[in-house]
Amino acid sequence: MTRGLVPSPPTEFHKMGSFRRPRPRFMSSPVLSDLPRFQATRQALQLSSNSAWNSVQTAVINVFKGGGLQSNELYALNENIRRLLKSELGSFITDYFQNQLLAKGLLFVEEKIKLCEGENRIEALAEVWDHFFTETLPTLQAIFYPVQGQELTIRQISLLGFRDLVLLKVKLGDLLLLAQSQLPSSIVQMLLILQPGATPGSGPRSLS
Repeated sequence: MTRGLVPSPPTEFHKMGSFRRPRPRFMSSPVLSDLPRFQATRQALQLSSNSAWNSVQTAVINVFKGGGLQSNELYALNENIRRLLKSELGSFITDYFQNQLLAKGLLFVEEKIKLCEGENRIEALAEVWDHFFTETLPTLQAIFYPVQGQELTIRQISLLGFRDLVLLKVKLGDLLLLAQSQLPSSIVQMLLILQPGATPGSGPRSLS
């Protein structure tokens, strides 16, 4: 922690989708950033030329773009993360994932949905969710498996990010009004998983 940096006082969460302190329990409020702490360490992360960290970043973005891991790549990534956890960057891995890698990766996801209009956007959202939940999310969990003991797990951070950076931005409520047919089962599953109360420690707020 840099000397002289005074953390912002905790504030109540007022609006869905805003990123404010304190860090919430999963799904109770949509905080994805811990900006004072992140800004204090951002320079160190940016200046790092650590090849291990670069390989993790490259793999994560590739996963969000729809790519998979090569043979034995997961083992190498896990070893790189274990090495990083023992370095001065170790305590910042989760922060960097949620504030940078996840946000950048989910931007690709959001763009795919925005290419469609009307009911087609509902179908696109269903397809995107299917791929995210069955392919992207398990792969992210596998890559960051060595990162244990965090307040929020990689899975929880990723689901919260999907809700805030994809679902809320595509204005699902408006899309549901346009839907003329029965909702795809994937959309129903997505809402059941992302709604408050679906995971331990979640709060009473709804997605609407």
